[in-house]
Amino acid sequence: MSVNSLRRTVLRLLVSVPFSGLIACGWRVRGMVDLPFKAIAITGSPSPPLRADLQAAILTGTDVQIAINPKDADLILDIINETNGREILAYSSTGQISAYRLSIRVIFRAYDTAGADIIPDSEIYINRDMDFSNTTVLATDAQQQQFIGLMRKDLAIQILRRIAAAAKIPQARSF
Repeated sequence: MSVNSLRRTVLRLLVSVPFSGLIACGWRVRGMVDLPFKAIAITGSPSPPLRADLQAAILTGTDVQIAINPKDADLILDIINETNGREILAYSSTGQISAYRLSIRVIFRAYDTAGADIIPDSEIYINRDMDFSNTTVLATDAQQQQFIGLMRKDLAIQILRRIAAAAKIPQARSF
């Protein structure tokens, strides 16, 4: 065995050991959301950015189409309310604001075309803490917008995952 082949073998071993540890613990990359619907309509009052993030999550993370008309959909996702907030989290020793807590709260429900609830009125709430500096106000504003955008994308995926989980649960029927 030559020195070069020994080096390659050791290098392969060093690279593959961490990945095998991740596989052994059950870690995997998030895949597509498995929804048992063919078309979803988004109704209610989502903000345009939330609507865009929901549509992007549906089109890229599922095999489901987006229906413009709720009559053409198997599932109606009704966004009842969306609230963005920002509160002061901390002050510096000089009394200036040093951190904010950003939050987004979405109330939604999902139901089928017959009106049966897949998910009754539910709420998802996300918050993130953000450091603030008075010397870099413009950069901090850009960072805040970036945080809110990432939070909205996370919210859209969480809504889809919640719908997928609720759709797998057999619905109780009364006789």
